[in-house]
Amino acid sequence: MHHLTLGILPATLILEFHMRLRLHSTLLSLVLGLLPTWTLAQNFPERPVKVVVPFAAGNTLDNALRQVAEEFKKNTGQAIVVENRPGGSGIIAAQAVMQAPPDGYTLLLSNTSMLTINPYTFAKLPYDPEKSYKPITGFLGASLVLAVNASKVPANNIKEFVAWSKAQNGGVSFASFTAGNSSHFAGVIMNQRAGLNMVHVPFNGTPPAVQNLVGGQVHAAFLPLLAVKPHVESGKVKVLAVSSPQRSPLMPDVATFTEQGLPDLEIYIWSGLSAPANTPDAVISKLQAEFAKVLKSQVIIYKWRESDFEPLPFTPTEFLNFIRKDAKRWQEAVKISGFKAAE
Repeated sequence: MHHLTLGILPATLILEFHMRLRLHSTLLSLVLGLLPTWTLAQNFPERPVKVVVPFAAGNTLDNALRQVAEEFKKNTGQAIVVENRPGGSGIIAAQAVMQAPPDGYTLLLSNTSMLTINPYTFAKLPYDPEKSYKPITGFLGASLVLAVNASKVPANNIKEFVAWSKAQNGGVSFASFTAGNSSHFAGVIMNQRAGLNMVHVPFNGTPPAVQNLVGGQVHAAFLPLLAVKPHVESGKVKVLAVSSPQRSPLMPDVATFTEQGLPDLEIYIWSGLSAPANTPDAVISKLQAEFAKVLKSQVIIYKWRESDFEPLPFTPTEFLNFIRKDAKRWQEAVKISGFKAAE
């Protein structure tokens, strides 16, 4: 009896020992597998981070990124290298980052059109706004304004502008800084919501759109506030509404579209930071933390307030939800307009 018990007991212990050993080995493998990513994230960044920008050097967004780069270097000891890849409605920059190593050292400074408008204006895109990238954080938000030529348009608010426009029997024009972008589709939304039939006149960039508004070649325009502010001060242009959720501190007397009964024109022109799709989550978290620290700093908040810019220090999830919500708005506007981008 004793021999039988002793014979069975060691076998049971051996089986249990093997099971525990297998469990410990599995856990050890998991821990060891995570260590490289964890170590990478802990020490990140160990060299300069490249940010690809879809605009030419000297653009407003480009300048804002360089201001952020100064603070980023103070905090991390590493530089941000700005690489300008303009053209193709942002597609050139988007492809460059999509094909970059997913190590957190090549990022995309995306904008409204690249992630939320291009999918509806192009029949085919070489990148997928969600599958090709991982969101890191929002970057910068700015409002659009409805600006009008002061000598051509007698209206001083949205209600008066709508009434005046309807009385012109289709003779009212509005400028955008490019076809197929937020300033174009803001006019499409306004036509739809206010029952207008303003004619769209696209320009190649903000400066020529402003120039033609001031010169009276167009009646109105949807443009960044900063672009028209000098002409408001000279009396040549009036701003009837701002697209931000709250009034701009630069023009506190101008009511928002929402206050004036057009909440669908609460529009942000925004930019955000994304990384190639397979970038480790731990690296994304570290990047988000570092950029959020800069975007929440008083230095950036103060500098950007002077330009009517708002920092957007989103978490990756918040940024993804923001993109999806914005995309729905533009999908409808593009559909209404019938606009298709030239391939």
